[in-house]
Amino acid sequence: MTDTHCPYCALQCAMTLAPSPGAGPVEVSGRDFPTNRGGLCRKGWTAADLLRHPDRLTTPLVRDREGTLRPASWDDALNHVAKALLAVQEQHGRDAVGVFGSGGLTNEKAYLLGKFARVALRTSRIDYNGRFCMSSAAAAGNRAFGLDRGLPFPLSDLGTADTVLLLGSNVAETMPPFVQHLAAARAAGGLIVVDPRRSPTALLTGSGAGTHLAPAPKTDLILLLGLAHVLINRGWLADTYLACRTEGLGPLIRSVAPWWPERVQAVTGVPAELLISTARRLAEAARTGSCYILTGRGIEQHDNGTDTATAAINLALLLGLPGTARGGYGTLTGQGNGQGGREHGQKADQLPGYRKITDPEARRHMASVWGVPEKDIPGPGLPAVELLNTLGLSGGVRALLVHGANPAVSAPDASSVRDGLERLDLLVVCDFFLSETARQADTVLPVLQWAEEEGTMTNLEGRVLRRRRAIDPPEGARSELWVFNRLAALLGTATGFPTDPEEAFEELRAASAGGPADYSGISYGLLDSGAEVHWPYPSQSAGSPRLFLESFAHPDGKARLIPVQPSSSTPDTTRLQSDEFHLATGRLLEHYQSGAQTRRVPSLAAAQPEPFLQIHPASAARIGVRDGEWIQLHRSGAGAFGPRMVCRAELTANIRLDTVFAPFHFPDESAANQLTERLTDPVSGMPEFKTTRVRLSLLQDGRS
Repeated sequence: MTDTHCPYCALQCAMTLAPSPGAGPVEVSGRDFPTNRGGLCRKGWTAADLLRHPDRLTTPLVRDREGTLRPASWDDALNHVAKALLAVQEQHGRDAVGVFGSGGLTNEKAYLLGKFARVALRTSRIDYNGRFCMSSAAAAGNRAFGLDRGLPFPLSDLGTADTVLLLGSNVAETMPPFVQHLAAARAAGGLIVVDPRRSPTALLTGSGAGTHLAPAPKTDLILLLGLAHVLINRGWLADTYLACRTEGLGPLIRSVAPWWPERVQAVTGVPAELLISTARRLAEAARTGSCYILTGRGIEQHDNGTDTATAAINLALLLGLPGTARGGYGTLTGQGNGQGGREHGQKADQLPGYRKITDPEARRHMASVWGVPEKDIPGPGLPAVELLNTLGLSGGVRALLVHGANPAVSAPDASSVRDGLERLDLLVVCDFFLSETARQADTVLPVLQWAEEEGTMTNLEGRVLRRRRAIDPPEGARSELWVFNRLAALLGTATGFPTDPEEAFEELRAASAGGPADYSGISYGLLDSGAEVHWPYPSQSAGSPRLFLESFAHPDGKARLIPVQPSSSTPDTTRLQSDEFHLATGRLLEHYQSGAQTRRVPSLAAAQPEPFLQIHPASAARIGVRDGEWIQLHRSGAGAFGPRMVCRAELTANIRLDTVFAPFHFPDESAANQLTERLTDPVSGMPEFKTTRVRLSLLQDGRS
């Protein structure tokens, strides 16, 4: 029997794997742990179904001259890749090779992938799919607190809260075991959910358990400014806390002055009295009870996502919550290692330990750990959307290595991304299934799945966890650590790339030492002992389960209140045409990310076999669409020949009249991200995933 953690979301539910008496290699059971308390969601219970799936890749594939992917030996495949990479860089320069990583990689793989890009390839062109997930919240946390950790407190702390404000997160579907941590707030009538849909999470507020606020699309920032206005004008501020622990109150007060409740109501659609009663509830809980503010992708995946997350942090600071024992602010990390994946070098502007790549001291430290001249470490690269926009273009990326991601489905404007992948001189994909991105590759390298490898992950609380090997991998599959090692040697790199995960972690410890995300005091032995380990965890420390109790991470120890205002791109919902809607994309209970894994699990695929679009019955009637009919969506302004999404209509009253919702787990003509645009947040590089303006019509091809 092997104790490990679920391969999916950042809750990282604990599970035990035992030899299976049935067809599969192992049997899954839930394990008692602070995050999941023995529970698992449908994805967790079925995670082992993929370990011996017939679609599993077990040999390298190389595209022949006729354009067909053919089996090849590892030596032939890696020699082909190395030769092609060297040729591209010789002709077009070092930055002509790009690397695209993932928030699903272990800490060891994420660390060595960043090292491989900057030391073996000496390219600045590396980023990862976490740019689509956590970048706005990370940017907001860094500028307000001086440090970004998703939850700066243990998740179990929520169990004492009588009030929780949850903005833009549908945890009832995306991480169901999380819901039990909201039980106390629901019992006290204090669960407040902000979502334009009456999502399964919003429905948890029913029967007196709380309040659902349904603002118009992309008006969350204005809603938050309105709540701050009420707190200030009613005298409901944490005055002593603000004076001692924050900077910037005066400018913030002036910045929210224009957003009185009636004006907020006119823009958001949230009644002024409901806004005031919500502010009152938050203030009373902050003063006499326990109150938390949590954000998710629904308010962050906008081209003003950093400012919106900042407004949520401002609200928490006005209430005196962050860095206290009875409340706080946090953001809910999505991917399994979304936290660790962004700490150790996959981001375009960061070095391991959450160091800035432009910091001379950080560069000197990494040069000493890697054994290379500091001048040889490239500078900052391009965030994911900008990186993908350059694929195959003159002066852009001509060869791309993809690890643990499927941008052909998950990236915004996905059809343009697929065109870019086709233009590349070389596309190399490491995966265990032939994903939509891998189908376009020149070389596909079969790698290990979660239960076949050792390593560490960092969950949404900043808790570092052990991933343990439970079964042997199929013959022919290889660890990505081994791939980095072999390719680095073929590229002529002198410095080492360890293939043993524990050895890689030891190097990560040294690389992170002294950085904001310091792992230097963590070891496999410590983790295997069962100790609770939250970073930062410097050598000789006991870790940091609760951050900011004494001071924030800015030099003066104070948090920053940062004035923010709505951007000019905030939708004017009164100007939608009769067949126009704001498209919001999101996740389902049964599927995960691009669906490359969960669409292959029979029970999950049977539960959600095809794409759909949620639309209000009144809106559907207006354009002549009935429940279950096949429809097509086009981005407004793109015309009939632009990208389209094809899906069934699902009529529901649990959505606003001006909004439609589609899951993004499905590929090809059903990929929702064909319609999302390349608009990005100027601070974080986060794409706009939640308010694409689309037109709907019946599909006239006879489908039934």
